[in-house]
Amino acid sequence: MSDPRSSELLRIHYETLFRVSQILSRSLDFHQTLREVLRTLEMSGRLNRGMVSVLDPDAGDLCVHAVHGLDSERYQPVRYQAGEGLIGEILAGGRTIAIARLADEPRFLNRLGLYEQDLPFIAVPIHVGGTLQGVLAVQPDEADDALLPERLRFVEMVANLIGQSVRLSLDVALECKSLAEERDTLRRTVRQRHGFDNLVGRSAAMRRIFEQIRMVSKWPTTVLIRGETGTGKELIANAIHYNSPRARGPYVRLNCASLPENLLESELFGHEKGAFTGAVNLRKGRFEMADGGTLFLDEIGEISPAFQAKLLRVLQEGELERVGGGRTLKVDVRLIAATHRNLELAVESGDFREDLYYRLNVMPILPPPLRERMEDLAEIARHLLDRLVVVQGRPLTLTAAAQRRLAQHHWPGNVRELENCLERAAVMSADGEIDADLIRIDRSGVGRSAPPARESILGEASERREEAPAGTGPGGDESVAALDPGSEQSERQRVIAALERAGWVQARAARLLGMTPRQIAYRIQTLNIEVKQL
Repeated sequence: MSDPRSSELLRIHYETLFRVSQILSRSLDFHQTLREVLRTLEMSGRLNRGMVSVLDPDAGDLCVHAVHGLDSERYQPVRYQAGEGLIGEILAGGRTIAIARLADEPRFLNRLGLYEQDLPFIAVPIHVGGTLQGVLAVQPDEADDALLPERLRFVEMVANLIGQSVRLSLDVALECKSLAEERDTLRRTVRQRHGFDNLVGRSAAMRRIFEQIRMVSKWPTTVLIRGETGTGKELIANAIHYNSPRARGPYVRLNCASLPENLLESELFGHEKGAFTGAVNLRKGRFEMADGGTLFLDEIGEISPAFQAKLLRVLQEGELERVGGGRTLKVDVRLIAATHRNLELAVESGDFREDLYYRLNVMPILPPPLRERMEDLAEIARHLLDRLVVVQGRPLTLTAAAQRRLAQHHWPGNVRELENCLERAAVMSADGEIDADLIRIDRSGVGRSAPPARESILGEASERREEAPAGTGPGGDESVAALDPGSEQSERQRVIAALERAGWVQARAARLLGMTPRQIAYRIQTLNIEVKQL
């Protein structure tokens, strides 16, 4: 006939074991979970004064991690070295300990002052993958009743469950550490790639740009970067973000000239499911993605006046609505915009809203064209050549004659043109040495005198328009005829005429020709059209 006390204890153990397993499966907060387990052992399992000590892998000893039964959890840190007291003996030998009366065991240290001397004591190892990682110690709530072996087996089962939780906790901690290290490495790489080191130049003009970046990076002020194509506007935007307090936040970029207006609104503001044909899911816009960080809008001068009004509201109020939605969303975004257009002329002609212009032009930065800082040419060429060394996996050198040939060109395409020129030369070099004969430059640019310094950004564009003879520039009859697909002019002439009418803005010329920006860029390249910088 079975002992009724043993049957009752077995029932209690089953019920408690189920509750412990539920607690361990609920949370990854290891410390809080252990405290709940120890409290459940007391409330349901009649095992008081629970303590869990965990192995410190660096020191090699056991450190008390969680305790239940003290008036305050603010106890002094307690450690046990191998062989030190009962807990230390488990660390040294890995064996379980069950004592019928604690006062009869001289090895017990009672450093926490927690345990009753007249009651039994049970301590078992916590193993993870066969390796001891901690100790679970408890004290039954009554004197020895000959059921100590049953209680010991139950505590061992609880220790096994805790061991599985420890394994998961260690895996999560290791993964978090690995992710944190990877994150920090990526941040260092990104900061190095997009920081000041990627902006090359020691001329007075570039020193002013560096100082402006340092000053404006500290504040969430709107920045407008204005300069010719190829002057490094995006590099400046990158440097501002990655040297600002928002560097840990998102950095989102969009070229406004690359999308038609109907898609631009959805791209920037997002859309609700079913807002239009093809909107099968809710989609966040670039403003939402950049919340808490920075949004860089390149070619801001290409958006239509109608869309400018919608953009102005976001900049003024920090609020937007997704396309097809009625809910107002608040966003905290630092805006950096860039354009190669003369916005003052665009405001005068009615192509650009004056209120948006003043909202954007809070902190203008004007990177100089390469022809206005030729003293930086040699350093920029070395920097670009170093990048090609990585790409081609071989040493590359630039002879003095090649450098002199580079200095003779006025670089209408700025650094981007220089980069393309060096890449072509590197490809054509058999031994990695780039001499003057490999520097292939459009002869119309060699020896040409540099244009006068700018009074304002792209100010010469208006002068060129005024000097253009009637009928040959934008809007002239000749350009209109050139855009006619049925005319006898070649495709090259049609593309050039469209570019002239559009003020050499490729996105506008593409719309005139019924092309996409990608298509017109491809034709400009294949038809060998030299793009003018207005």
